Amino acid sequence: MRMLALTSVLILVPIPAMADDRSECTNGIVMIEAEIARKPPAATLRKLETALRVARREEQEGEFDECLDAVNDARKALAR
Repeated sequence: MRMLALTSVLILVPIPAMADDRSECTNGIVMIEAEIARKPPAATLRKLETALRVARREEQEGEFDECLDAVNDARKALAR
């Protein structure tokens, strides 16, 4: 019984993190789209378009941590 309780806790722990990642992914995609709409320089635009394509794909696959990697790539491109 104790093992079952421990297993239940371990299964439930990642759920809030996954929900947060999903939300951050969605917000990141919206941010990238808004930055593209602002017509950045060509080099930045290419990086943003690539990041957006990857983020959308990873969102559809449910790989929210990888989506966030793409969002972070977009943020780095904007910081330059």
